[in-house]
Amino acid sequence: MTNQTSTQYEWVRSSYSTSNGGECLEFQRGAAVVGSVPVRDSKITDGPVLTFSPAPWTAFVTATRIGSIGPDRAISG
Repeated sequence: MTNQTSTQYEWVRSSYSTSNGGECLEFQRGAAVVGSVPVRDSKITDGPVLTFSPAPWTAFVTATRIGSIGPDRAISG
């Protein structure tokens, strides 16, 4: 985790985030073209940032969209 992110890209809130302040995720759109996708908790904008390479981030977004993971699904590991 890091607190350093590029100011070149704007933070975008996940469309799956709720308006009541829970489970909010933000990512820097466009950052994947330079090799990483910074992700943070939108409630703690100066907090830690997780950085994913494009392939795992795309897999996560795809799984969320098709319903393989989400608030009603447990993730086993």
